[in-house]
Parts: sequence; C-alpha cells; structure tokens
Amino acid sequence: MSSRVSTRTPVDEYLAALSKSLAGPRRRKADLLAEARDHLTDATEAFEADGLDREQAEREAVADFGELSEVAPGYRAELAVSQSRRTAMLLFLVLIAQPIVWQDGVWSWNQEPSQPNVLNDFLQTLVRGIGMVAIAGAVLAVIAAGVGMRYPLVRDHVSRVTALFALASAAVISAIGVGMAATSPHPPDVPAFGIVGSFVVLPLLLVGLQAGRVLRLARA
Repeated sequence: MSSRVSTRTPVDEYLAALSKSLAGPRRRKADLLAEARDHLTDATEAFEADGLDREQAEREAVADFGELSEVAPGYRAELAVSQSRRTAMLLFLVLIAQPIVWQDGVWSWNQEPSQPNVLNDFLQTLVRGIGMVAIAGAVLAVIAAGVGMRYPLVRDHVSRVTALFALASAAVISAIGVGMAATSPHPPDVPAFGIVGSFVVLPLLLVGLQAGRVLRLARA
C-alpha cells in the first residue's frame, strides 16, 4: 500500500487555507494571494539569511504573517470593496440603457396615447427622477471604491452602503417598470411585460444578486 507524501511547503499550506477562507472576484482574489505569497517569500529569504533552513524559515515567515483568523478579515474586506465596485458599475450600465427601453414610440405599447393616463405619466416622471439619482449614486460608489479608499470612513462603509443602495434601486425601478407596463394607455400584453422583464427586471435582478454577494462578503 503506497502513501502519498505531501510536497506542499508551510507557505503553500498557509496560502491554500487562506484561499479556501476567501470568496469574491477571482482576479482580485488571485492578486491578493499573489501579494501574500510575495511577502511570505521575501520573509522566508530573510529568515534563511539569518541561518534557518528552508522549512523552518517558511514556518517563521507564516507565523510572522499572522493567524488566518487575524489576516482573513482584512482580505475579505478588500474583496467586498472590489465586488461593490463591480456592482455599482453593473447598476450604472443597466440604468444608462433604460432611456432606450422607455423611449416613446419604440414599442407598440408605449406609442403616443390618444387619452393620457395620469398614473402612467406619474410613474414615468418618477422613474426618470429615481433613475437619475441611481445613476449618480452608482458613479459615486465607483469613485468611493477607488480613490475614496484613502479615507477611513469611506473604506469602512463603502461596501455595505453600495450594496444597500443597489438593492433599493433595483427593487424600486423594477417595480416601477412593471407598473408602467401594467398602466400603459395601450392594452398591456405579453410583449409589453416581456420587454420590461428582459430589459429591466432581469438585469436589475442580476444587480440585486451581486449586491447580496457584497453584503455576504462585508459580513464575513
């Protein structure tokens, strides 16, 4: 009966455990792990220069780097910020395309009505206002998750605030979109709800799912 001997070094084992404890955008996670490996490699070489053998030097480097329970939360916060930036960008892209969806006369169900509908007119005005606020908020969130990270107050709250803002925007705009289709002066039909579902509700549902992921990362 043969037994496999692990060839993983103390640094490899530590990084594997760190990787397992992290979730989030793959590219950013890979960058963080690469930075950790570089730091551990430099520390190992420094301990070797002091006379330790390679394995003991790696163990000292790992111990000096910190326990996973102490290190992982900082990495999770970084991943949450990265995910919040993606969520804000997605919200911006979805909303910036909405004027095309709602442009008068593009679809059969939003042609110029012969008799105005007060509720539909109100919803159109409301969604324009909320949409502009949501677009501006998404832009601010992207900026906050970038240059804003130099400020402790922004760094501590940007992920959660962005996620909650994206969730609220997605829910409200989706509801208004469905309401607009339902209150159209033209008889609402399957194509009307299909267009709203495909170009409004589904993209904003994706935004909501991404925002939920940010909240999970922020709580981790």
